[in-house]
Amino acid sequence: MSTNLQKAYGELLARCKDVYVLQSAMGVVYWDMQTKMPPAGVALRGQQTSLLQVMQYKMVTDPAYGKLIDSIMADPGYVKMSVPEKRNIKLAKKVYDENAKMPESLIAELAKQRTTAISVWKKAKAAKDYSIFKPELEKSIELRMKFADVLMKVKGTKTPYDSLLDSYEPGMYTKETTALFDDLKAGLVTLLGKVKKSGFTPDSSILTASVPVEAQWKIAEMALDFIGVDTKSPNAWARLDTTEHPFTSGFYDDVRVTTRFTENWWPRSLFTVLHEGGHAVYDNHYPREYMFQPISERCSHGIHESQSKFLENMVGRSPEFLAYVLPHLKKMAKPFRGMKTRDFVAAVNRVQPTTLRGQADEITYSLHIIIRFEMERDIFAGKITVDDLPAVWNRKYKEYLGVEIENDSEGVLQDTHWAGNSFGYFPSYAIGNVYDGMFLKKMSRDVPGYRKTLRQGDCKPVIAWLSKNVQSKGNLLDPPDLIKEVCGTKMTVKPFLSYLEKKFGKIYDF
Repeated sequence: MSTNLQKAYGELLARCKDVYVLQSAMGVVYWDMQTKMPPAGVALRGQQTSLLQVMQYKMVTDPAYGKLIDSIMADPGYVKMSVPEKRNIKLAKKVYDENAKMPESLIAELAKQRTTAISVWKKAKAAKDYSIFKPELEKSIELRMKFADVLMKVKGTKTPYDSLLDSYEPGMYTKETTALFDDLKAGLVTLLGKVKKSGFTPDSSILTASVPVEAQWKIAEMALDFIGVDTKSPNAWARLDTTEHPFTSGFYDDVRVTTRFTENWWPRSLFTVLHEGGHAVYDNHYPREYMFQPISERCSHGIHESQSKFLENMVGRSPEFLAYVLPHLKKMAKPFRGMKTRDFVAAVNRVQPTTLRGQADEITYSLHIIIRFEMERDIFAGKITVDDLPAVWNRKYKEYLGVEIENDSEGVLQDTHWAGNSFGYFPSYAIGNVYDGMFLKKMSRDVPGYRKTLRQGDCKPVIAWLSKNVQSKGNLLDPPDLIKEVCGTKMTVKPFLSYLEKKFGKIYDF
């Protein structure tokens, strides 16, 4: 590499580092808004987030930045640069191209609206009244549509919604996602039918047993420790807090995990902590040699969700982990005493359609996501409006899951994603499930004794496999290439459906 090219590349990485440091600061501000900020701080926080967002926008759209990237790519020595170096340049150019055409005023307005909308959503959910949130949601959709229109032209996608989907899962547009979800939905409906025909109904009363919040804190901390999330040692790199809608933010050595405790629904906190802890493990295992470089972060949101749901479901709801953890639960709370392992496994894995995504079982969970995807797709296609959303939501839940929505809080208001402007994110959850089926199939071959170690209380072999094969590769590869490298084949729903068939076939005897 010539001296000039080396200097230019060094400047590019220095600029990227500034952006990532600012993003990490923005993450702490957002975390505080959701966990510690007093209610009266909303207006000021809106100004703060707007300014930070504009600062980031200016950094990644500086014309000098664009010229720097172009000069590197035009240099004769570019072709001889390493694969990681070229990937950094490609990703930096993608960010520049997608942001350079975006009006600064729109970026600022979106950031301010996000803060306002989240605050109003919390009030509307507490009041179980969609009408309180509707004006803010309408404004959020209007702004996001403007954003998507610009992004569509830059990316060359067929529709505005395609451009949003691609931002979360590169290459997964409306057509591809619809086809994948149609196959997934058909398989899930078939499995749900087998469960119903089995005639077996697990006694799930343990799930609603009263477990004091203090005990749930101890259970949550135990779960984080089990998957290797350090919140206690002198060198702890994570912390656990509570919020209305759990999330994880941060990366490397400053990761914030949140959960929510409900005294009469203890599984919420345990499996939320395993899920969010899965995000935290990924965030902590990014390749350190590339820290603050574009290749140092997630491959995609679907891959990120696969890591969280792997630990939540393939580990957390596995018979092996449940057999290991039950004796500990018996020591922490009275309701678990006298519980038999087989009954506990069946209760935790009971299949029962519900109105709430956060309480869904593994078979029906993806149907919740498919409903949200179809609604987002139709919103951005102009087929439904904000006035239609509660009715459409309720109708789809009745049609797909056979459940009745009793109020807006358990219906259209149950998620924070639309308030946070995360249109296009929901499909990542179900796509992550599909990835997990493929990862589990491969890991079972590579680490055939992992079930035994889980039963013995050791999750390290699982974490090590995920870290080596997925997490430590950061964003060196696009999702299809990562899946092909790890699993040797392209994405398919078959392994995930086979996993569900085998697991629930044993529980429900079909």
